[in-house]
Amino acid sequence: MSKDFSAELGGRKLSLKVDYVAGQADGAVLVTYGDTVVLVTAVSLKSAKQGIDFMPLTVDYQEMTFAAGKIPGGFFKREGRPNERETLTSRIIDRSLRPLFAKGYACETQIIATVLSVDNENDSDVAAIVGASAALEISDIPFKGPIAGVRVGRIGGAFVCNPPSMETSDLNLFLAGRKVPRENGADYDINLIMLEGEASEADEDAVVDAINFGLESMRPLIELQDKMRKEVGKEKRVVEQAAVDESLLARVTAAAEAGLKDAYNTPRKLERYAKLSQVRDAVKKEIAADDAELLAKVGNIIEKLERKILREMILQGKRRIDGRSDKDIRPISSEVGILPRVHGSGLFTRGETQALAVMTLGTVSDEQRMDYIGGEERRSFMLHYNFPPYSVGEAKFLRGPGRREIGHGALARRALLPILPSKEEFPYTIRIVSEILSSNGSSSMATVCGGCLSLLDGGVPVKDIVAGIAMGLLKEGDEVVILSDILGDEDHAGDMDFKVCGTKKGITAMQMDIKIDRLTGDILRKALYQAKEGRLFIIGKLRETIAEPRSDISQYAPRITTVKVRPEKVRDVIGSGGKNIRHIISETGVTIDVEDDGTVTIASSDAEAAARAVAMVKWLTEDAEIGKIYRGTVKKVVDFGAFVEILPGTEGLVHISQLAKERVNKVTDILNEGDEVMVKVLEIDKQGKIRLSRKDALGVDGQ
Repeated sequence: MSKDFSAELGGRKLSLKVDYVAGQADGAVLVTYGDTVVLVTAVSLKSAKQGIDFMPLTVDYQEMTFAAGKIPGGFFKREGRPNERETLTSRIIDRSLRPLFAKGYACETQIIATVLSVDNENDSDVAAIVGASAALEISDIPFKGPIAGVRVGRIGGAFVCNPPSMETSDLNLFLAGRKVPRENGADYDINLIMLEGEASEADEDAVVDAINFGLESMRPLIELQDKMRKEVGKEKRVVEQAAVDESLLARVTAAAEAGLKDAYNTPRKLERYAKLSQVRDAVKKEIAADDAELLAKVGNIIEKLERKILREMILQGKRRIDGRSDKDIRPISSEVGILPRVHGSGLFTRGETQALAVMTLGTVSDEQRMDYIGGEERRSFMLHYNFPPYSVGEAKFLRGPGRREIGHGALARRALLPILPSKEEFPYTIRIVSEILSSNGSSSMATVCGGCLSLLDGGVPVKDIVAGIAMGLLKEGDEVVILSDILGDEDHAGDMDFKVCGTKKGITAMQMDIKIDRLTGDILRKALYQAKEGRLFIIGKLRETIAEPRSDISQYAPRITTVKVRPEKVRDVIGSGGKNIRHIISETGVTIDVEDDGTVTIASSDAEAAARAVAMVKWLTEDAEIGKIYRGTVKKVVDFGAFVEILPGTEGLVHISQLAKERVNKVTDILNEGDEVMVKVLEIDKQGKIRLSRKDALGVDGQ
């Protein structure tokens, strides 16, 4: 018998229906939010594979086109590879859930969220993350929830939970939070575990307030899941924690500790990794030899020992791997214009992390068309992030972008989007490609910095300079250290990965993952202000390289001219079967894009050709003007005069009395069909009829 559980979220009802569909899954919930419906299932195998020492979790969020009453395009007419939105939503859910499975649980687990209906007002990603938590809560899978997710906007200065539209919002934060009981056990707090967002240069205090607002908005969802679990939840599987072999722990520590500490005193990444590898291999060989089970145990002890050593270095010794203090930024260098033929390029190096960002300018036809179930989106700004294996000293097959690459590219795109000029100011399609040439932490933030440099180098009139910085956190009891510009090792051993991007005015994009409970508002605020300090320092370094956009775009970039015509004249530009636009292209060699609103975009690297194309478009769409002289073509001769086409589709009458200064007995004595003739517009009446004169144009152009 199915059961419904519901709560109010953002002024609208959200309901969870269980024991209704997908009965063979370990947990299944049908989430309904307005007319948005998402089915979320959770399945976990009953046993773990041998040798697995991590949580093998897969999260798949999929949008079915039937949810929006559409049939998929393409030959196969069915859903194919995940689109960008599906990939990013899968990542958001994964990052929120992954840290909360029971320690030591290693059974392969899959969450599938399927959008079955969408109304374009109630977010399917919010429904999906709530459904994922609810499905795990009612299952027997050992999960330390519940969690909830909401989107926070700011409209008219007021925070709004899950606004039906984000068009007028200057803030867009997606938060995931978890219920954490207070020490007295009588109440609970909701702690932030994941943050993804963008803003129009928001200040730090506003971001903290928005996060607090979002966390409190989750309370009905948390209580709803608690109620549901009590009524229909299954008993959780018992995860047996391996007993600590104190003797083995002591042997491994004695054999490895000195070598590991020495390795962590090596600033350069590859040298450090080589030393760490030598220590690991030597200790494993000495203690475990070829015993596979013992090798796994020794490996786990060494991994935990490495994390402990690194954390103690920072928390107790107040010293980082490369000798920096908690607020220091690694050495920065940057260059622009290093690739002669591209439209803009920037090379950004911070420590051992290096990104080459290349910017390309295109026309309207180069825009990316994203077909989502909520409708089609056209992007005139794209940013693609590539992470080749050589960037970390590895040799692997080159494959297409994975979820990580798509996620990092999306974050950098959101960071740079607020500083771009409007289409009216700069009618170009912009693509940035970031090639990570070397990586030791914060490569996505290097992409933001390099991307900004490429825009400046390419002459894009950006509003300001954007920089990004990755922040870390180590917390033991009351001891808290916030780290600026973290290394890869510090990210792995730390309790927080917080990426913050922005201008000198405020924040444009953020991403955060939390591994600990009880991240207080004070710690969050301190991290944001420390990030601001680092961001301003990096912006200063970028300004030393290039302080403002170049005065002109590259000579190799297309020159774009925009002509605005009345929408009803669009067909005149295109012509029957496209003959007019084809004629312009063949005559001038330009590229032309025509929009339904009457915007005609002409692109060419040849200024003269572009000018000729503009003149041809204007001629095709021009309206007749009284007093102006035109070269026309005689289309028809009648007894009382001749009809002359002076503009495409625009004809006027030259009365027989207006053919010549002397008396004309017969029209064909002066004009015949097909003749070209100069005529002057005498009058345009209320019905649009045009009266022309040949005699008033005599003497013009040799006539």
